[in-house]
Amino acid sequence: MRFKLSLLKEPKHILSCVGWTTADELFSCSEDHQILKWNLLTNETAVVVKLQDDIYPIDLHWFPKTVGGKKQATAESFVLTSTDGKFHLISKTGRIEKSVEAHRGAVLAGRWNYDGTALITAGEDGQIKIWSKSGMLRSTLAQQGTPVYSVAWGPDSDRILYTFGRQLIIKPLQPSSKVLQWKAHDGIILKVDWNSMNDLILSGGEDCKYKVWDSYGRLLYSSSSNDYPVTSVAWAPDGEVFAVGSFNTLRLCDKTGWSYALEKPNTGSVFSLAWSADGTQLAGACGNGHVIFAHIVEQRWEWRNFEITLTKRRTMQVRNVSNDAVDILEFRDRVIKASLAHGHLVVATSLQCSLYSTKNWNTPLIFDLKEGTVSLILQAERYFLLVDGGGIYVYSYEGRLVSTPKFAGMRTDILNAQSVSLSNDTIAVRDKTDEKVVYLFDAQTGKAIGDGKPFSHKLEVMEIALDQCGPSSDRKIALIDKNHDLYLTSVRRLGREHSVHKIVSGALFKTSLNWITKNLSSVIIFILFTVSNLPVLLTCSEFSRTPHILNYVGAQVSVRRADGSLVYSSVSPYPALLHEYSGSARWEDALRLCRFAKDQTLWACLAGMAMANRELTTAEVAYAAIQEVDKVQYINFIKDLPSKESSLAHTLLFSGHVQEAEATLLQAGLVYQAIQIHINLYNWGQVRHSLSLELAVKHKTHVDTVLAHRQKFLQVFSKKETNKRFLQYSEGVEVDWEKIQAKIEMELAKERERAANSSVRSSVASRR
Repeated sequence: MRFKLSLLKEPKHILSCVGWTTADELFSCSEDHQILKWNLLTNETAVVVKLQDDIYPIDLHWFPKTVGGKKQATAESFVLTSTDGKFHLISKTGRIEKSVEAHRGAVLAGRWNYDGTALITAGEDGQIKIWSKSGMLRSTLAQQGTPVYSVAWGPDSDRILYTFGRQLIIKPLQPSSKVLQWKAHDGIILKVDWNSMNDLILSGGEDCKYKVWDSYGRLLYSSSSNDYPVTSVAWAPDGEVFAVGSFNTLRLCDKTGWSYALEKPNTGSVFSLAWSADGTQLAGACGNGHVIFAHIVEQRWEWRNFEITLTKRRTMQVRNVSNDAVDILEFRDRVIKASLAHGHLVVATSLQCSLYSTKNWNTPLIFDLKEGTVSLILQAERYFLLVDGGGIYVYSYEGRLVSTPKFAGMRTDILNAQSVSLSNDTIAVRDKTDEKVVYLFDAQTGKAIGDGKPFSHKLEVMEIALDQCGPSSDRKIALIDKNHDLYLTSVRRLGREHSVHKIVSGALFKTSLNWITKNLSSVIIFILFTVSNLPVLLTCSEFSRTPHILNYVGAQVSVRRADGSLVYSSVSPYPALLHEYSGSARWEDALRLCRFAKDQTLWACLAGMAMANRELTTAEVAYAAIQEVDKVQYINFIKDLPSKESSLAHTLLFSGHVQEAEATLLQAGLVYQAIQIHINLYNWGQVRHSLSLELAVKHKTHVDTVLAHRQKFLQVFSKKETNKRFLQYSEGVEVDWEKIQAKIEMELAKERERAANSSVRSSVASRR
């Protein structure tokens, strides 16, 4: 990935700031008091207005295009700050709507918040002020003795980031909230930017370095010292890349900090940088009077044996590395986003979406987009998902709109791959207003799953991911919370937490298997969760510190190291084969594979998969191989049970599903067996009512059996009865072990007789 630059031969004026109105139209302001409009489609430049001689522009920021959840066609006005201590509200036609005395000395920065309800200005006098949309002063947020060179809004427009010499300060708008301040550079900080998608902060200063921070002030990346001070920085709208400007220098960087490309144009210092709304183009205001334009080329997408490269704005090259065949894809408009997975290429331009199958690159399926800018594409095996300023859209690979999930307060402008996940039947979306909440929708209907209530975690959720295989009843979701702990839970049975693993960054399910990955400093660990939710760690090779996992298909994984280099590695193919065999019920093949591999991990996975599929014979062999004697004995006990209902109930109990096991027995009329389950589990109800006693009382049977086992339990531990419910029923019920044993034998005999009659009926039916 790199920038392709373009410059006019002659500079138009001495530039100070630039800003985009649409994806192909740019405004620039200069010290010669002119505002110019640049049209990239026609390469024409026109003077919009000639300002007064005493107005020397410093900063320009267009009114946001999304206001109150509704997207405007174009930006109609902008704020212009100047050296005379004023800011000016100017329309697109160049008319000055209002000029406001704001600061003593120059107004160094002015920024609208994301919903267009407030404007913040920073001045040479060290003050930071918040203004209304119409230019009325609301409050003075800060006063300090040094100039504030740059300012930025937080993603929710509830915090302000500004410079204070060599320090950065995050100040909430709420007066009682805590202010965060830290030393960020060894020289004066000249520019900052805060991205709403990834919540990361970017800073550059006179120490010739640029740095990446999280919103808690923790350093994520620090560049080496450049030749000249960093005079401008800017995040791309989607938060995946950012640009850095300096003297005769323009750099394109990944969000983790390392540099994709370095350009050395003859421009002087780049004072201001601005990205177009679609994130494909960059404009810079240069010290020698040029406006530098750059667009991103040579982006790459890989899947199996296909490599796709964006060679020009509207052109892609497809290379099949297995036979070296090359295809060229031409598009009518500029490519904004693309994704390659599951045998399909999805390309979003400014007006259309094109679908290609990897089997045929000649006849794409094309449909029009409702909004102009797609910010995210996610793919699953059956569907793909598009996110733009208007909403979330799920399409089939035939181009049919499947669903449009929505919830109150949904902000699609800040959704990214960490806050949205897609599988063949489920969509998960993290709520931005309350980051503890995750909404789950059915992919086919767009309706909320279950009772409509979202899943709520105990801490803020940083990242979510749905698994990509198996039936919808076994669908799982992985969560990484604020403490970097990993949680796994079932989508259809929420509220039940599973094994937790602390990680540093990254949690993504494998595209074809129930894999999950996590980064631990310099070791990548793959976790294969069996269907019974038993975590198994499969350690891959070592990489550099904090590697970033890009993709994994089959047994191949591609990893981006901290220095930006791309490394390919592989994991064992045996788990993939094991999952394939269990999915197609080829249990003999699965056993032969485990015997050949002689790996305890595989045996453990097979044991969990077999029990989940109620394949007791295979599970017995697998548990015996990993020396789980107690589980082997319990499986043998299940095999000897007389009825299918008891066998099914105890299989569910083996997997920890107590309520389901109880319901199965009660539905079959086996009340005593349901009571005995809770007796064996010692569910005596110290905090809540005893489940065994409640069942006995409800069905008016075996109350004496429960009381007898309760007395035996208390005698073993030398305790006295304190439970009021047991004391109440002990007064009127006589405990006689001989009668109890007789009743139990009668119950078991009835079960055996019922099972025998059922077997006879089945055999007669089969003969007929």
